[in-house]
Amino acid sequence: MRVARQKIVSILRQRGQQVRADWVERELPELVDLDEHAGLLATLRLDPADLAGASSP
Repeated sequence: MRVARQKIVSILRQRGQQVRADWVERELPELVDLDEHAGLLATLRLDPADLAGASSP
């Protein structure tokens, strides 16, 4: 399953994690594969199950 990178960036910015959000914008593709990037999402303390509700085709 994939989710829009902007959704991840938005969550990080809401948390006040501007530097991490900037990094995600630079390094991740527009559509982020939740399985492929599971380790990174865990590091960012983002639950793929929560993001799945905001998935993109």
